[in-house]
Amino acid sequence: MQVIGRDCVYYFHDMIVEMIGWGFQEGKTLFGFGYDFRQSNRLQETLDRFASKLESIYKASGGKKINIISHSMGGLLVKCFMALHSDVFEKYVKNWIAIAAPFQGAPGYITSTFLNGMSFVDGWEQNFFISKWSMHQLLIECPSIYELMASLNFQWEHIPLLEIWRGKLNDGNSSIILESYPPVESVEIFKEALLSNTVNYDGSDIPLPFNMDILKWANETREVLSRAKVPSQVKFYNIYGTNLETPHSVCYGSKETPVTDLQQLRFCQPNYIYVDGDGTVPVESAKADGLNAEARVGVPGEHRGILCDHHVFRIVKHWLKADHDPYYNPVNDYVILPTAFEIERHKEKGLQVTSLKEEWEIISEDQCHQDNIKPSVSSVSVSHKGDNASREEACATVVVHPPSEGKQHVELNAVSVLLDIVAG
Repeated sequence: MQVIGRDCVYYFHDMIVEMIGWGFQEGKTLFGFGYDFRQSNRLQETLDRFASKLESIYKASGGKKINIISHSMGGLLVKCFMALHSDVFEKYVKNWIAIAAPFQGAPGYITSTFLNGMSFVDGWEQNFFISKWSMHQLLIECPSIYELMASLNFQWEHIPLLEIWRGKLNDGNSSIILESYPPVESVEIFKEALLSNTVNYDGSDIPLPFNMDILKWANETREVLSRAKVPSQVKFYNIYGTNLETPHSVCYGSKETPVTDLQQLRFCQPNYIYVDGDGTVPVESAKADGLNAEARVGVPGEHRGILCDHHVFRIVKHWLKADHDPYYNPVNDYVILPTAFEIERHKEKGLQVTSLKEEWEIISEDQCHQDNIKPSVSSVSVSHKGDNASREEACATVVVHPPSEGKQHVELNAVSVLLDIVAG
């Protein structure tokens, strides 16, 4: 059984089609769970509906436990539910696979969202969606957006910053300095920058400042998330996106054009300091689930596009045991198939000799045939002298043959010799 929590049904389309090909049936063994992404991830109404969904699927399946696949913020919703209703989660859930979850927030993306808005799509396609500025006015009142701010209690390897080149006038002297604000101090900048922010409704301007009450709620949500633990009978897996420049810190203004009034920030173009991630969520955030995970795997891909990635499909299929292959390596996306194994031990003239021969086939869809490529040969030798004058030497040679028809042959030959001198 599968339950899929998501931001948008369309992004799950390819995965749904793929899972149907594995034998799952919509409405029988494959289900979706929709929710209002604007609301808090611990909104009781949503959590109650989620509990009812789990119960109804569990009963309809005759008591079979459920596999949950979540994407993005859906991972925070599931984690909140697990923290607040651990007994229910353990009763109904078998596996939870989180994909591209912003466990510690999406700092750069959210900082610029608060100050400048956001677009769900780029280029001419955005004309079919709500405008970036209108989206800003909507999201500034969304608890879920505040819950995606950089986690305050997480020990960041690279602290996300809000940086501003500011022009100041002191005693008639002007100066330009670069100011840096970590997550806690950034709040005061948001408050000042959005102090006069308004939205026009039916001819009236309605104040829309940075909402401190929602921020307080969001910080409490973070506390709930930090207390979450995976029940002993449930297995948790984490897939996160890599290899894309991902906004982490945000800088406004420049040395040539400094910001003189913080309320100008709403109309400034942000410049990003990037880290590795999926374009939206940094790797550092997505990996830091704070849970006891069976496996964490990074897959090169974009935040939404990763749901259409065939590497992800193969990993999910492997973890769900829809076609379980004990030799499949989800990290590197290939199968290592042992084809030969021989080991021999014998004594010869006071020496203990051990020889080992092992061969594998590495099978990967990404491998292609390469002509005129010679096998790669590597060797290593080691020796060790024991306390009782014993001495051991070993030598190993690895031969990696070029790929051919999706397979790559690997040979290992090793010999160790032990001279054991026993005192008479």
